Amino acid sequence: MNRLPTLGALLLSLAGALAAAPAVLAQPSPDFIARREAFIDRLMKRMTVQEKIGQLRLRSVEAGPHPDMAAFEKEISDGRVGGIFNTVTRPGIRVLQDAAMRSRLKIPLFFSFDVIHGQRTIFPVDLAIASSWDLDAVHTMGRISAIEASADGLNLTYSPMVDISRDPRWGRNSEGFGEDGYLTSKMGAALVRAYQGDDPSQPGHIMATVKHFALYGAVEGGRDYNTVDMSKRRMYQDYFPPYKAAVDAGAAAVMIALNSVNGEPATSDKWLLQDVLRKQWGFKGITISDHGAILELIKHGVAADGQDAARKAIAAGTDMSMSDTIYDTNLAPLLKRGKIRMADIDRACRDVLRVKYDLGLFKNPYRDIGVAADDPPDTFAESRLHRPEARKVADESQVLLVNRDRTLPLKRSGTIALVGPLADDQAAVMGNWAGAGRASQTVSLLQGIKNVASDKVRVLYARGANISDDPGIVQYLTQYSPDVRFDPRSEADMLAQAVDTARQADVIVAAVGEAPGMAHEASSRSDITIPPVQERLLKALKATGKPLVIVLMNGRPLALPWEAEHADAMLETWFSGTEGGNAIADVLFGDVNPSGKLPMTFPRAVGQIPLYYDHLPTGRPFDPAHPDKYTSRYFDITNGPLFPFGYSLSYATFAVSGVTLSAPDMRAGGTLRASVTVTNTGDRAGATVVQLYLNQPVASVSRPVKMLRGFRRVDLKPGESRVVSFPITDDDLAFYNQQVQRVVEPGKFNVYIGLDSRSVQAASFNRL
Repeated sequence: MNRLPTLGALLLSLAGALAAAPAVLAQPSPDFIARREAFIDRLMKRMTVQEKIGQLRLRSVEAGPHPDMAAFEKEISDGRVGGIFNTVTRPGIRVLQDAAMRSRLKIPLFFSFDVIHGQRTIFPVDLAIASSWDLDAVHTMGRISAIEASADGLNLTYSPMVDISRDPRWGRNSEGFGEDGYLTSKMGAALVRAYQGDDPSQPGHIMATVKHFALYGAVEGGRDYNTVDMSKRRMYQDYFPPYKAAVDAGAAAVMIALNSVNGEPATSDKWLLQDVLRKQWGFKGITISDHGAILELIKHGVAADGQDAARKAIAAGTDMSMSDTIYDTNLAPLLKRGKIRMADIDRACRDVLRVKYDLGLFKNPYRDIGVAADDPPDTFAESRLHRPEARKVADESQVLLVNRDRTLPLKRSGTIALVGPLADDQAAVMGNWAGAGRASQTVSLLQGIKNVASDKVRVLYARGANISDDPGIVQYLTQYSPDVRFDPRSEADMLAQAVDTARQADVIVAAVGEAPGMAHEASSRSDITIPPVQERLLKALKATGKPLVIVLMNGRPLALPWEAEHADAMLETWFSGTEGGNAIADVLFGDVNPSGKLPMTFPRAVGQIPLYYDHLPTGRPFDPAHPDKYTSRYFDITNGPLFPFGYSLSYATFAVSGVTLSAPDMRAGGTLRASVTVTNTGDRAGATVVQLYLNQPVASVSRPVKMLRGFRRVDLKPGESRVVSFPITDDDLAFYNQQVQRVVEPGKFNVYIGLDSRSVQAASFNRL
């Protein structure tokens, strides 16, 4: 009997796997490709039209109190399903694969799930991972996610999400890597490689689905599912690079966005799905509609009915239909009437079969699930979790925003008042899209402080407030997020208890922000401040005169003008996962020196949005030193961000020297090096991220004031210095001109190097 590799065997190789992130994925050999295509040719000759259409259906496991599993299994055994999502245990997966093995041709199913930032072990949300600016941290999260997901029998995840967003109102910011195309490209590609490895058919690997193609993060008003209107030059320059980077890294699948692009829904956009994705970028994998998106072409106003929607989607290049029955019902009649081509069905079917072949499922349909004897005795066993790795990544993902008079780190003595609706909430610290993680296995902040603080620290706790007292928000959260807890006591009673608790303490730690359901799909916000009931709590705590440390838990940048002015310290922790409470306490008590950097700009007010660092100059730029009236500004608010892109503080202090260039000029095809010396001028060891930005002040089109083109994490002991160098090549200088051609134009370039996008040292060179 062939046995699956045990989870223990996979774990033994984990350390080496984490250390050996490949720069690029190995490409299939010509012999492998020839064998695969010949196999698919032979199989497709045996398939009926209905069996080919069946491969294009991605079905969710039957839900509800009384699912008709017999009918569902028959649908599979009839050859009418290509893939399954939303089942995450081996026994459940095995039953459905058994049904596929009863079909005429025994074509295996693949099994997929939303493994976004962890499967059993939940890591920080992706926006937090981006705050680490550490590709090794991304690789760690991706490898462990793949190991745990494949051990559950899964083959494919709907990740990474590489939609860049410059609007904090959008609910899905927490799933992505922020506002910058360069940082997102690096993070997304690293995650693809971590999931898939050199050979996705090997145990401990799954296939990646890059999403949402395209421009989903640019929806108008930050409203989920909304429209996008954008020039092609801006698409190629700013928004396309992360998708292409993930495709170049070998992503097996692309999920199509729900939004329209310049009036054409992405699901029926032939230019996006064929001209750009297939022809220009050479993508060979599967395209998957988002949930129910083909049927939504009717509501978009580009299809008259279900048949019209199916026709447009398959002709445009949408291979698999997620969730609905629209392909199953309509493709065969459309083909019979000559409304679609057999070539379109064959193309889509081949794409699906190719991915299954690459996964090794034709060789062994049970490659990840084995036989029942292989199943873990306890699916939710503590031994299946990877706590040390999750804690380390969460340690690196926190951003220190404010620290007056060295309020942090906390002393390991005296009394701490821990207050706030998120202070003792295991579900909240996990964040949204928490895979198959369990809140009961998650460390809350209260528990983390108790774990990390010494027995000389007295910890008092009071809830202080609910997440919100707005009836509409309360109804929304409890309807869609059943884990959200609301205390039935009055605001006055909770506030009084919190103030009394604070008065007994030497320092207050207030855990405030958002419930995960407030920063999720379909959770766009028009107001990105902390909910008023929580702000009233903070003001009452501040009035006690005790030092106030704010711990933020949230899935988007928030507008925090009062908090930034009045907090003695403020720590951005996002949603930090299974080990979140321990990791936050690590930073609060100084066992870990915070090193995260913001991957999105924090505005002062929602009215400044969109506010992002790599904006274009204007003819009348605002100069804060000379705030003239007739410049691009707001007259009723301090202009500029509250916290800029790339920003952070540390318990150490760092100095950056002036920029040294290897030459004053750079020739075509050459390389120029820009260097600075970074020194830890503080009294404790710490890490920081050195950032390289470029600017071309004169070009044929207006270029951004700064563009991130490199970053390096450096660890320095007190007094230690290190030279940090960045190579600059034509690839870093290139841009898309008005004809949407990628060019490098000779001229002057400014080089900026610093510890955030605002505080930089400058130099310049000429590109000849």
